[in-house]
Amino acid sequence: MKQIIILGRGGQGAVTSAQVLAIAAFKDGKASQAFPNFGVERTGAPVRSYARIDDKPITLREQVYEADYAIILDPTLVKNLTEKVTKLIIVNSNKQPKELGINTNAEVRCIDITKTAIAKIGKPFVNIPALGAFAALTKEVTLASLELALQQQMGSKGTMLEKNTAAIREVYENSLKK
Repeated sequence: MKQIIILGRGGQGAVTSAQVLAIAAFKDGKASQAFPNFGVERTGAPVRSYARIDDKPITLREQVYEADYAIILDPTLVKNLTEKVTKLIIVNSNKQPKELGINTNAEVRCIDITKTAIAKIGKPFVNIPALGAFAALTKEVTLASLELALQQQMGSKGTMLEKNTAAIREVYENSLKK
């Protein structure tokens, strides 16, 4: 079973990211789960959201304490990542991984998702585009399943769907280049 932590701030869409990721995994024929963990609900407060992906049914119903992957939507939250991550940490940042000071044995990849979100969506909505990096770097879900999951979550038509789809694709492609 693969466990994923998505760390963001209230209002950034960390919970929605986990849901879209779980839907994408399901569309790829896998079992999946998505659930949030947050304290005081307020804009800007740290929010943790989790997803699980497996080839067999998932019966585990507890918080993630050790993850395979982490997606950090706001680089100022790097210090809030207290769980052990074993494989890959994706950070929305234009810095080099060494500059972030993350103490981990996992690979750390910094991708400027904000830049792409502003260019494609017109606002710094990074939660959905970040899933493009996750798909490209982990191969746990396909780009096609992410697009289908996004359609399911947002509806099949509309400007925001088109903009988010374009942002996912660009982040996906940029992640493969590095």
